[in-house]
Amino acid sequence: MSGDEVVVNVPATAAGAAPASEASVIWLHGLGADGHDFVPLVPELRLPATAAVRFIFPHAPVRPVTLNGGLPMRAWYDIRELSTAGRQDEAGTRASATRIDQLIQREIDRGVAATRIVIAGFSQGGAVALHAALRHPVRLGGVMALSTYLPLHERLEHEAAAENRNLPILMCHGQYDPVLPLGLGEASRDVLLRLGYPVLWKAYPMQHEVCRAEIDDISAWLTARLAGGESA
Repeated sequence: MSGDEVVVNVPATAAGAAPASEASVIWLHGLGADGHDFVPLVPELRLPATAAVRFIFPHAPVRPVTLNGGLPMRAWYDIRELSTAGRQDEAGTRASATRIDQLIQREIDRGVAATRIVIAGFSQGGAVALHAALRHPVRLGGVMALSTYLPLHERLEHEAAAENRNLPILMCHGQYDPVLPLGLGEASRDVLLRLGYPVLWKAYPMQHEVCRAEIDDISAWLTARLAGGESA
């Protein structure tokens, strides 16, 4: 398997066996983590035994991050300040979105229908997931944005792909998040709703993390998306 990602198949395939996945989830980690971060969550989702899903957890490149004093770490883009009003790393965000587009195309080339591909991400990874999925020119299955915000939000109305204008979106956020405050997530949700996107919003009594109730909601949402393709 490529050193740029971690891949988990559900159900698990024997070593060396070719996976026969019928759906794919491309899941992006948060700042400073790597593709291994959410791998333990896959069995916790308790997806149906009939599911044939490939989870792809790519590693972000290592780059200096301004917010952390220029310390090099895995990051999908540079962060100068935690504010949608602040100067954002447009080039880095778009470069990471291009990589997601390439992963989507690879899954399509493997025989997975685009409508059964979900883009997911946590924190910074969730921001890239939203950015990439809503601009992707082929209809996808959905986007899952956890404890995150909408980057370059002022550009979305003019850059959004018509094919994904009604893409199902699951947004989850911690009510006590000290890293990305709840208000930042709510403001992003409101932008998406104003533009007509079908957002399912969930808030939980947690900080910048994932909780059991959220995992259950993710499981139900993913099961619906991957079972029904384009169903909302």
